[in-house]
Amino acid sequence: MATANLRYMVLMERNEDGRYTVTVPSLPGRISEGDTWDEAISNVGEAIVGYIETLEVLGRPIPVEVEVSVRSPAVDPTSV
Repeated sequence: MATANLRYMVLMERNEDGRYTVTVPSLPGRISEGDTWDEAISNVGEAIVGYIETLEVLGRPIPVEVEVSVRSPAVDPTSV
């Protein structure tokens, strides 16, 4: 399975120190951080790829996230 075709929702949180923590709910234990938004996204992307590659080597199933449509956002992203 090509990892380029997989997409996962990530949850980003800005910490008190200004850094970002990112988790991937569909992939157990995938947590990453970064000093900036872009760095955090890049780091979690690397963590996702490494996790998927490891599952492939071990012959384990690759989690597939089901796309869900949202009618209205819970939080206005422009207010964050």
